[in-house]
Amino acid sequence: MKFTGTESYVATDDLKVAVNAAVTLERPLLVKGEPGTGKTELARQVASALGLPMIEWHIKSTTRAQQGLYEYDAVSRLRDSQLGDERVHNVANYIKRGKLWEAFDAPGKVVLLIDEIDKADIEFPNDLLQELDRMEFHVYETGQTVSARQRPIVIITSNNEKELPDAFLRRCFFHYIRFPDVETMKQIVEVHFPGIKQSLLATALGQFYELRDQQGLKKKPSTSEVLDWLKLLLAEDLDAEDLRRDGTDALPKLHGALLKNEQDVHLFERLAFLARRQR
Repeated sequence: MKFTGTESYVATDDLKVAVNAAVTLERPLLVKGEPGTGKTELARQVASALGLPMIEWHIKSTTRAQQGLYEYDAVSRLRDSQLGDERVHNVANYIKRGKLWEAFDAPGKVVLLIDEIDKADIEFPNDLLQELDRMEFHVYETGQTVSARQRPIVIITSNNEKELPDAFLRRCFFHYIRFPDVETMKQIVEVHFPGIKQSLLATALGQFYELRDQQGLKKKPSTSEVLDWLKLLLAEDLDAEDLRRDGTDALPKLHGALLKNEQDVHLFERLAFLARRQR
């Protein structure tokens, strides 16, 4: 069971090695990187390439680790007992399975995505240590122990917004997705826009990387944003000549697809102002 990439996802050699190492070691793969570098999509492509079902658990700031195992709906049980419902005699009727339970109980191997784990409370990763390590957990309300039929391939993503506990990191195989260089980005663009004019692509990527490298930028545009930008350029039927600037305009055309806050827009407006003064 080897991941070699897919036609719709450009995976670098070191990323393929990381995925296959995690599968061989049977450890969760912790993937970090800038937002928009394809961390979540990686899990979907691994599932597709290996022909496995996928279970997605998207983490929010309010998510608790227990929700991944199960939740006991005591309120519904109390209400049903007041109404004389026969279901109250079986507590299992009020147990809601979480994503980990789904993955553990699946008849075959699955890919389990735990997406953006760094959004949750700092204790969230620690609360999952034992379950991810032993691949089992106990349901106290029913006395049941849930064990994984087959160990799932676990892919955990993080935007690096907060540090993860050392004990959690020790149990993972780690990979950092670096931002694509120009050549890799060209391959990514070719997957999404096959046959794009090379002159347009070269000029657009030149402006994109120049923008990303600008000192003082609050939010650097990501891969997904450059793809949105190129989609707009193609929709407007612009060519390389249309993108050329006269030296007094620091902002690329349709820059709203790339710059997502007013501070960065003002930065480039100031640069354009200074350029005009120096002419």
